[in-house]
Amino acid sequence: METTKNNKSNTVVSPPPPPPSLAEPMLYVPKMMFLTKGKGVHKDYLTSFELALRDADIADLNLVSVSSIKPPQCKIISRQEGRKYLKPGQIAFTVLARSSTNEPNRLIAASIGLARPADDNVQHGYLSEHHSTGETAQKAGDYAEDMAMEMLATTLGLPNDPTLTWDQREEQWKLSEKIYKTQNFTQSAEGNKDGLWTTVISGAILIL
Repeated sequence: METTKNNKSNTVVSPPPPPPSLAEPMLYVPKMMFLTKGKGVHKDYLTSFELALRDADIADLNLVSVSSIKPPQCKIISRQEGRKYLKPGQIAFTVLARSSTNEPNRLIAASIGLARPADDNVQHGYLSEHHSTGETAQKAGDYAEDMAMEMLATTLGLPNDPTLTWDQREEQWKLSEKIYKTQNFTQSAEGNKDGLWTTVISGAILIL
């Protein structure tokens, strides 16, 4: 280790420690996340997507799509709080659902489902993305939430009996007390009556 001498006090001063290596895996485990959604309408498809990103307050980020894991101990915060940790141009990892149409009055939806285990400090949870046409926000949100719950349940080793109805399996999983909470975050819209492109998005933004 190199050292330098302070001439005034003749004390040896060590240099500051080197920054952590970018190869360190723990640098890439998100510590926080927030959910957001938006809608955009424009004559051009890509511009409608851009406007949806602006509505969701994430248009100034370089978004990188990832799948589907909520890390243990990853805190869920508000969008307003989450934006304090993100700068324009920053690379941000996201689980993103999007749907677009230029068909007048066509119903579209984009939904993120989230399932969290009871032992959230040790066990990871699941995020799912669902993009649909012809579904209400309620139906799309329920479907995304159910997908996330099923992925978590099978990871936890809970029974997944195909002879049971979905409602019966869901009740079984909840009674196990291994699943703490499920939820969805959904944006829906009807296609613009004049045939403009309408885009909806919903996303989970992961903060390192």
